[in-house]
Amino acid sequence: MNVNAFRDLYPFESNYLSYAHGKLRLHYLDEGPRTHGKAVVMLHGNPTWSFYYRNLVLALRDKYRCVVPDHMGCGLSDKPQEYDYTLQQHIDNLESLLDRLELNEITLVLHDWGGAIGMGAAVRRPERIKKIVVLNTAAFLSERIPLRIAVCRIPIFGDIAVRGLNGFARAALTMAVAHRERMTPAVKAGFLAPYDSWESRIATLRFVQDIPMLPNERSWPVMKKIEAGLPQFKNTPMLICWGMKDWCFNESFLKTWQEKFPQAEVVKYDDASHYVLEDAHERIAPKVREFLER
Repeated sequence: MNVNAFRDLYPFESNYLSYAHGKLRLHYLDEGPRTHGKAVVMLHGNPTWSFYYRNLVLALRDKYRCVVPDHMGCGLSDKPQEYDYTLQQHIDNLESLLDRLELNEITLVLHDWGGAIGMGAAVRRPERIKKIVVLNTAAFLSERIPLRIAVCRIPIFGDIAVRGLNGFARAALTMAVAHRERMTPAVKAGFLAPYDSWESRIATLRFVQDIPMLPNERSWPVMKKIEAGLPQFKNTPMLICWGMKDWCFNESFLKTWQEKFPQAEVVKYDDASHYVLEDAHERIAPKVREFLER
C-alpha cells in the first residue's frame, strides 16, 4: 500500500480496536476534543473508507470529536480472507467500537452502506443517537439495483471484475463523482490505496454480494428489522444532504427518506453525485456544522 501518495490529504493518527481475541484489528480515526460520551460518528460505504470523510473531519475536529471507523476488510482495517462479511457482522463491530469508546451522545453521519450499518446499531440503542446526517444512502429494503452493480454479483465474473481487476473501486472514481476534475491523482491514490491486491479487495466483493434483494438472502431479515425500527427516530433531528446526480442511490431513495422522516431538513446538490462529499464538501461541511450547533 502506497500511503505516501495521499498522506497529505489524510493527516490523521491511526487508532485500532482488537477483535476476535486480538486476532483482528479494526482501524478508526478519533480526532478532535475527547468530550466524554459525545462524538460525530461517520460511517463509510463500499468501496470507500475513512478517507472519504477527510474533509469533513478537518472541518469539524476543532470543536467536535470525530470518530470514523474503517469497516472490517476496508481501509486500514485488517482484511481476513475467512470472515463473515455480512451486514450483521459490520453492525456488531460498530456497536463494539461505540461501547469500547463509551459513546452515548452520538451524531451519525451515514453514506452508502454506512446507512444500514449505522442505523442497524442505532435501532439497538436508540437512546444514544442524538442527531443524524444522511448522505446518499439507505437503511431500508429496496427492489432496485443498478445493472452495473448487479453484474458484479455474478459468480466468477464478479470475482474477476471486483477482486481481480479492482473494477468496482476504479469505476467509482469516475462514475460516483460529477466534478471529475476533483479526482486528482492524489485523491485517486487515496481511494485505491487499501485495495491493491486480490486479497485486499475481499470486502469490496462481499459487500456487493451481501446486498439484500430477496427474502432468502442472509441480510434481508436484518435490513427488514432496521427498517421496522426507523420510526423511533421520527423526532430525532435529521439533516439530509443529497447528490442529485447519483445513479445508484437516486432520487427515489431520497423520497423514501422524506416519507419516513418528513421533519428532516433536506439540502439537494444538483451538481453532485454519489460521492457527494467529493463534489460538494465545502458546501456540506458548513451545513453539518450549523446542524451540530443548533
